[in-house]
Amino acid sequence: MNQKSSARASGRPHTAGPWATPIARRDLFRAAAATVGAALVSPVGARAQAPGPVMSALSAYMSEVATRALPPDAAEHAKRHVLDTLAAMISGSELGPGQAALRFAEAQGGGGRATVVGSNLMAGPIQAALANGVSAHGDETDDSHNPSRSHPGAAVVPAALAACEEFDVDGRRFLRAVALGYDVGPRVAMSMGSVEFRNSGHISSHGIAGVFGAAAAAASGASLTAQQMRWVLDYTAQQSSGITAWGRDVDHIEKAFVFGGMPARSGVTSALLVQLGWNGIDDIFSGAHNFFDAYAPDPKPEVLIDGLGDRYEVMRTDIKKWSVGTPIQAPLDCLELARGKRPFEADDVQEVVVRLAPIVALVVDNRDIPDICLQHMVAVMLIDKTASFEAAHDKARMQDATILRQRAKVRLVPDSTLDRFLPVRVAAVEVTLTDGTRLTEQVEAVRGTPRNPMSREEVVNKATDLIAPVLGDDKTTRLVETIFGIERLGSVRALGPLLQLG
Repeated sequence: MNQKSSARASGRPHTAGPWATPIARRDLFRAAAATVGAALVSPVGARAQAPGPVMSALSAYMSEVATRALPPDAAEHAKRHVLDTLAAMISGSELGPGQAALRFAEAQGGGGRATVVGSNLMAGPIQAALANGVSAHGDETDDSHNPSRSHPGAAVVPAALAACEEFDVDGRRFLRAVALGYDVGPRVAMSMGSVEFRNSGHISSHGIAGVFGAAAAAASGASLTAQQMRWVLDYTAQQSSGITAWGRDVDHIEKAFVFGGMPARSGVTSALLVQLGWNGIDDIFSGAHNFFDAYAPDPKPEVLIDGLGDRYEVMRTDIKKWSVGTPIQAPLDCLELARGKRPFEADDVQEVVVRLAPIVALVVDNRDIPDICLQHMVAVMLIDKTASFEAAHDKARMQDATILRQRAKVRLVPDSTLDRFLPVRVAAVEVTLTDGTRLTEQVEAVRGTPRNPMSREEVVNKATDLIAPVLGDDKTTRLVETIFGIERLGSVRALGPLLQLG
């Protein structure tokens, strides 16, 4: 064996021979260049920076939530949103996005302690969070938080479930983790400017709010300290992503990934990394190259802690009465109200004019997906006198001659006078009947919003309609009872069998 081969075989650095000097010089030049480059891009060096007052208050609160009792009204709302989101996961598991998510979970191998909802699979917490998040937003059934322009439940509940199963916490801790996720995620989006931020750029507020909410919920399930919470927020900022190109997705799979699967997965990842000993930057919301510098030109960091511990964002989150996109909720409410005052049949209708704020109308104007196509869902409402989950997901029916005949009567008018109500999405509907009668309704407080909340019974009825066709009546009843008695649950792992097939 020659000298060069011997050195490689032994793993020792070789310093002799004609090839030694050029390599050493090249390595030296590379090291020098790297040092100069590091100095140029990191003028502040690697000096630690103490957390600012906002981060200190936020991280302290996040670490204390596990032992802080929820007020009764906040706990009740959290239970309703847990049930509503689990129902969205279960029903969504049978739709195209949910089926894609289950294929992913199965391909990654079984095992783990986390439940993959709507299946017989168990997985690691990261894979389960992703799959369940996609199923949760497999359609437009899940909840939404209007002030932050986000869908918190689709990311927060899957992340909380996965982490709490992983660390075997009780039901009370699980509910508090969920409430924390709703508190943190939407506040991050609101601190960035909410509507103005969403409208002025290409970054998805849904992905941003979702990932921070998911991380907070998972970190609470992992019982992390205030210091660890700061690092979780750091790793979450590094993973925050999502662009509004999801609006071009015609099968809802990418949209489900951006709204639910991706943020749930990334949030759980942040919590697990830190729980396993990773450290990071102490304040990603201030200092050089911070999160706001990267994303928000006019941030309001103080919003991160505004009302924290007094105002629970889960109580400001909508539960949808109809399993359709948020901008369609008010028009369907208008039609139901009009019909309640003057009953009519579809063939009695000459024209339906729906007025929405222009930016709201754009989201639902003649879309290719039934549950986010206003014209189609109004036609369904005229014929069926309701808008069921099944009808909202029957894509083939969009080509049905009867539907198309009614759809031709629907006219969507972008109305800038309704801009003054934003971020509240107000709708005005005028139904003209063939006998000349005109019925007009304007809805400013959609059923299921904080200004016009659904009752517990209504939430249970909606959830039952979504869950029972998949899991059966008996399991649905037991799941509902378990969620509303969640404080008595000794281990959140007991939820798993109630969420799966068989």
